Amino acid sequence: MAALGLRARITTVFGLGALALSASLAVATYELTRSSLLDERERAAVRAAYLDASFIRTGLGGEDPDIVAALQNLDTGEVRRPLVRREGQWFARSADNGLTTAIPPRLQSLVDSGTPAVQRVPLRDSSALVVGVPLSSVAASYYEISPLTELERTLGVLRNALGAVALATTLAGASVGWIVSRRVLRPLASVADAAGSIASGDFTARVARDTDPDLDKLAVSFNRMVDEVSSRSDADRRFAADVSHELRSPLQTLSAATTVLERRRESLDERTAAAVDLLTAEVARFESLVTDLLELAKSDRPAERRPTDVVALTRAFAASRRLPPEVLDVSGQAAVLDVDPRRYEQVLANLADNADKHGGGLVRIGLEVAEDRLVLEVDDEGAGVPLDERDLVFDRFARGRASNMRGGSDGTGLGLALVTQHVQAHRGTVEVLDRPGGGARFRIVLPGSPS
Repeated sequence: MAALGLRARITTVFGLGALALSASLAVATYELTRSSLLDERERAAVRAAYLDASFIRTGLGGEDPDIVAALQNLDTGEVRRPLVRREGQWFARSADNGLTTAIPPRLQSLVDSGTPAVQRVPLRDSSALVVGVPLSSVAASYYEISPLTELERTLGVLRNALGAVALATTLAGASVGWIVSRRVLRPLASVADAAGSIASGDFTARVARDTDPDLDKLAVSFNRMVDEVSSRSDADRRFAADVSHELRSPLQTLSAATTVLERRRESLDERTAAAVDLLTAEVARFESLVTDLLELAKSDRPAERRPTDVVALTRAFAASRRLPPEVLDVSGQAAVLDVDPRRYEQVLANLADNADKHGGGLVRIGLEVAEDRLVLEVDDEGAGVPLDERDLVFDRFARGRASNMRGGSDGTGLGLALVTQHVQAHRGTVEVLDRPGGGARFRIVLPGSPS
């Protein structure tokens, strides 16, 4: 499972905090309201029961009282249900309907012993308050059952209202977290954009100062770091360019000398001719190395993007290398993207040279062009690149089993490093994979426009 981003985590924390707070307040509000309403309902029920019990006591004062008639004369409305228990027998003004069974035996024992009592009991689909009043003077007990249906309905509405408020508060908290995280992370987004520009070679990118002192400190530190990196990069670039430039003069002299020796090769003995061949090859490799060093020194600069017909440029490259038409595999709906044509052509050339020198030959150039990206694949038919060396091959002057297995040590060791530099200048990615059927596949993905 992918980890949540910082913004999502901040929003989640705000939402959970709002949920915990609103839920706590809702529970506390509900319990306080419920307790208050039940207490008030209980007091009202007790007052009414005592008043009704006094009327029943009066009605039972004769020698042969009519208990049912006395109950029917009570004004209890449609809610309260009166009952009288005398000599173990229950009396009601209508059918029992299970009212007597709802009165707990313990409550009956307390009332029979002369102690008034009140208790909340389940009654059918709801609950009710049972108030018991002893009528000691007439040897009876009076009970009044008050259903709590209306109260429970009111508490249900209150629960729903508090739940809706808690949900709204949670959503509001999450919204506040989203807004706050956007405000807090905006400088980080600016830093990320600036870092991406710097990675692609644009050392003019800076982070804007902020009114917040903590965020402003981040901006100042980041800009100071960029200044230092830019200064060192400029120094390294100048050094590489100066060294390469200074090497050109003696190289030209050596090249001219080897050309003269090459022309007189036929008149030389076998050992001297072999030495001339070796010298000529090394001078050519040295010239290639100097050229790559100069290109590497320039590759740190930002990519000069412009609308480019990458399909036509790739076809022209294949034609210049005299590659068979079937080598080029083009797909996709688009053809023109914002890329640096010089860098793109250099990538093609270096990957093709790498395939020829180290991969047994180029067998395919795959090009997939969409509106938002370009996918370039260059396949060879060599031994492939071991998994543990797939990152190493993109380093400068890389040497190892991958190099030896793929055709020896011929080359400058800078070709794939230059590919990496050009791809990074476009903010793209490069990787080496296994080609179906054997060999290596170098896969490059470039965004269709600057991000």
